[in-house]
Amino acid sequence: MILNQHIKEAAERLFEKVVGYREYLHKHPELSYQENATMRYISEQLTSIGIPHQAGVADTGIVGMIRGDHHSKTMPCIGLRADMDALPIHEENDVPYKSQNEGVMHACGHDVHSAILLGAAEILWNNRNELNQPVKLIFQPGEEKNPGGASLMIAAGCLQNPSVEKMYALHVFPDLETGKTGFKEGLYMASCDEIYITVNGKGGHGATPHQAIDSILIGAEIVTSLQQLVSRQCDPKIPCVLSFGHFEALGATNIIPPKAYLKGTFRTMDEAWRAEALKRIKRQAEYIGLAHGATVDVEISKGYPFLENDPVLTQELRAKAIEQLGTANVVELPIRLTAEDFSFYSQTIPTCFFRIGVRNEEKGITYGVHHPRFDIDPNALKVGMEMMVLACL
Repeated sequence: MILNQHIKEAAERLFEKVVGYREYLHKHPELSYQENATMRYISEQLTSIGIPHQAGVADTGIVGMIRGDHHSKTMPCIGLRADMDALPIHEENDVPYKSQNEGVMHACGHDVHSAILLGAAEILWNNRNELNQPVKLIFQPGEEKNPGGASLMIAAGCLQNPSVEKMYALHVFPDLETGKTGFKEGLYMASCDEIYITVNGKGGHGATPHQAIDSILIGAEIVTSLQQLVSRQCDPKIPCVLSFGHFEALGATNIIPPKAYLKGTFRTMDEAWRAEALKRIKRQAEYIGLAHGATVDVEISKGYPFLENDPVLTQELRAKAIEQLGTANVVELPIRLTAEDFSFYSQTIPTCFFRIGVRNEEKGITYGVHHPRFDIDPNALKVGMEMMVLACL
């Protein structure tokens, strides 16, 4: 039996090695679906540990297997997932492991996730004959970009041969102090769809608006009108948000531009309402354009479904976390309308997606994910390793 103290000691022994993994990956970030060098590096580390694996799954993903001598090749397994892609952000941290790829940064902690999984994998490999079930390691590409690397890994068969019967993943959480973990049973994160709207009006002089079809006016009406979709058409019990973060119409003080471009995001936690709302967004935007004599093109890039944590798996891992870290270091998380492509796995098999704290105010490590100064307290790596190992016991 792998004892809790043994796990803690193993994580401590591997700490510097895992810090090295994280810092290397942080220095060499790659964008979604371009993680070729990252894949090779992770493959090299798995080879050095001795873990059999397949690289090139869904182009840049990796699937590894940890089996004890008593495990058959067809025995259902436990899945552990890490994501590998970075973001198009210019890093502002002044640290030795600062990104060397200009304009690309691990600002969401995927370098941390991959480093933790490598460390946990080594602990599990060294104790593989004490595991009740085999463990499948899934290093996936493209969490940050549609259609989501998880969907591609599933399509490539990562949950089969042998079948994964339950699955876990963690994510850094800058709001939470290092040493703490967070859990949420049931609905946790939202679906996420991207909305692209083009208003095709008619350009003209600002002094003669009656001779133009004002794309700015039409675009503004679309933005304000669609807010009623959330405030008046959505059941108040359903979490839902529609936000537009881009409105471009290149005219001037006296020039009405012929086109306006809008980009937004729609998020909710109900699949029936999601499907209906996307239809209404398209119809309402088109009708507003028609009322003004314009045409409106609406393109919807369907993203990730909502993420739902299996109550039993979450309760079990929370209990293990309390035993390992203490009650004060295990918190209840609120629902979030952010999105995660781990939701594709949660729609298929029982899953538990949890958080680890990475905040350290004394060291100035307080910035949120997707910020150019995001960083972590490296001690979070130990907690992450311990939790991923505990998930397999």
